[in-house]
Amino acid sequence: MEKIISSLKSRAKSEVRINRNSRLFKTILKAIQDKKGENIVSLDLRKIDEAVADFFILCEAQSHIQVNAIASNVEEEVRKECDEKPYHVESGQLWTLVDYVNVVVHVFQRDERKFYDLEGLWMDAEKMEHPAS
Repeated sequence: MEKIISSLKSRAKSEVRINRNSRLFKTILKAIQDKKGENIVSLDLRKIDEAVADFFILCEAQSHIQVNAIASNVEEEVRKECDEKPYHVESGQLWTLVDYVNVVVHVFQRDERKFYDLEGLWMDAEKMEHPAS
């Protein structure tokens, strides 16, 4: 967790702001849905001064194999559709983070998501649930 926090804080926040209708945001959601990510939520952090990104997108996977599949698909689809590579990737079996500076994607196994409770830590953010496909 400390490694993830320090990597997020060590980079500059982008001057370009995005919204939920941006191509990057929609591509990430679709990539998660294509690999059957569950309980997909976005947190709008734009009104929070201390925030390290404009949005966090969180989802759950049933296994470490699915965590990897979702994160890999996000990277592949964003590269293909938006011609962007992640600024940083922090891979793990229980939690993988894919950082696009404005949007940070968190792919968790269920227990890990409950333990770290990012929704609770960022409770001031506007939360939106997104349907799984």
